[in-house]
Amino acid sequence: MDPATSHESRATGIAESPHKGKTGFQRIWNAFFYSLEGLATAFRHEDAFRQEVFFAALLVPAAFFMPASGIGKALMVASVLLVLIVELFNAAIEATIDRISLEQHPLAKRAKDIGSAAVFLSLLNVPAVWLLVLFG
Repeated sequence: MDPATSHESRATGIAESPHKGKTGFQRIWNAFFYSLEGLATAFRHEDAFRQEVFFAALLVPAAFFMPASGIGKALMVASVLLVLIVELFNAAIEATIDRISLEQHPLAKRAKDIGSAAVFLSLLNVPAVWLLVLFG
């Protein structure tokens, strides 16, 4: 196996992406900019993500003014950021399914519904955490 031309894992023999060639600081640097591009893309194309960013822009600063301990404030902020993270995963799942096929399929519906349910649970988590921190 020629390491210069092969993109197979030596341990498994499974082909990997030819784009995974960067290592060290260059990989970290590239990943940083890919992440920023992902956030910008989600903001540009996903209505739900934009709405959740708006609420996060209100709730995250508000958490710092609440009568809670440092850990409580951290939990409050984390609960809000979790919504954004889960929404990003949901958007990625939906985009992948739509890339594969726009045809109506029970498995595509199942995957999209499950992603939506994950977002819903993360949204329910926000008031639960905030109420527990503030009044629990």
